[in-house]
Amino acid sequence: MITRDKEFHLNFWPFFATVLLQNVMVMSVNLLDNLMLGGFSEAALSGAAVVNQIQFILLSVINGAGDGLVVLCSQYWGQNRGKPIQRITSIALWLAVGLSMVLFVLVSAFPYQALRLFTPDAEIVAQGVEYLSVIKYTYPLLAISTILLAMLRSVQTVKITLAIAASSLGINAVLNYALIYGNFGAPALGAAGAAWATLVSRVVELGIIVVFLMKWEKKLRVEPRLLAVPDKALSSDYLRVSLPTLIIGFQWGLNISLQTAILGHMDAPGVIAANSVAANLVMFLKVIAISAASSAGVLIGKTVGKGDIAKVKEYVKSLQWIFLAVGIFSGAGVLLLRIPLLGLYNITESARSMAWDFLTVLAFTTLGMSYQMPALGGVVRGGGDTRFVMINDLISVWGIVIPLSWLAAFVFKWPPIAVVACLNSDQVFKCLPAVIKVNSYNWIKRLTRDEPVAAKA
Repeated sequence: MITRDKEFHLNFWPFFATVLLQNVMVMSVNLLDNLMLGGFSEAALSGAAVVNQIQFILLSVINGAGDGLVVLCSQYWGQNRGKPIQRITSIALWLAVGLSMVLFVLVSAFPYQALRLFTPDAEIVAQGVEYLSVIKYTYPLLAISTILLAMLRSVQTVKITLAIAASSLGINAVLNYALIYGNFGAPALGAAGAAWATLVSRVVELGIIVVFLMKWEKKLRVEPRLLAVPDKALSSDYLRVSLPTLIIGFQWGLNISLQTAILGHMDAPGVIAANSVAANLVMFLKVIAISAASSAGVLIGKTVGKGDIAKVKEYVKSLQWIFLAVGIFSGAGVLLLRIPLLGLYNITESARSMAWDFLTVLAFTTLGMSYQMPALGGVVRGGGDTRFVMINDLISVWGIVIPLSWLAAFVFKWPPIAVVACLNSDQVFKCLPAVIKVNSYNWIKRLTRDEPVAAKA
């Protein structure tokens, strides 16, 4: 079932464990924000949750840019070629920062209009605008950090992310406690206090990355000039590979945000808070599947870059068993953690009851997600086929999930739990195309350019 190949275990498990620990720390920051705001007031929690839907779209697109970078650069890493990786990173940096600045300008000009897309509740919008007025300054910092970390991930350098995640967790814990509630002599800023804590942690995060690249990074031996000026030839390669991952990221972020908008416009008080609570626990456990996808993507990309197709097929069989085990563990975790988690929130009983129901449904969809997402987003995309993943997601989300959920909420008037089931149904039915595609092996594509041939004297 699981390969005994030493190279697989040496490349996959340490990388997976490190990425998982880093992702757990990052999600702990988000969960900490959620818990502290939930303890402050339901309106503050809901306001920040609405703003985070906007930020989630940006983060999803930026992650799409980073995923395209990893797909292409991991193949160059399999050939031990560092300079093309830095040149590709330059292209991704310009793209990600440009997108972050577009969103910054839009939310600065139209803050109220942006938040009213998700909820008509005036109190939630007011709290959200306070949070947005500060958190928008993190957008370009987030873009730069995400792309630089993607570059490091493509060459299997991930331990630095632990230092970053640990610093973010510590800074957010202290500053949230001080600025949300007004402890240590600080003003009680509520939602805005959480935003200030996040901004400070983003500044520290980027500082750590830059110092690491300049002082301690040895695999790539980063040259600032290569990160500053995009390469024309590699730009076409990067855009061809990354356009599907960018579309996937955008539609995924928009999909999650539309889920909040659909639930927020239902006639069910407390539904946004309930969804925020449930989604944060599920996302906390989802990092196991996300980490498996990241690890599988780099491993498969590196092996394809080496041209060892027999090993690719051997590794894929083992990875699928690992994905199934992750799904069983994550789904059980959602069910077991419901009781202690819900007791930590200062929310209404109706919101608490809805959150319980949502978590029951999400426990089962998490099982399907834990297989299909790393199978498609890790193995297939890592092997070079980003187009299939894009088409599959577009059909699933916009052809089935969103229309069905809208009808369930506003035409059939189904209860919130049924709408949540519709919104997450793709995590289950996408398993079938995932099984067929992964085991066809027609996704294996070599994406790298050959080394330039030196002119003879």
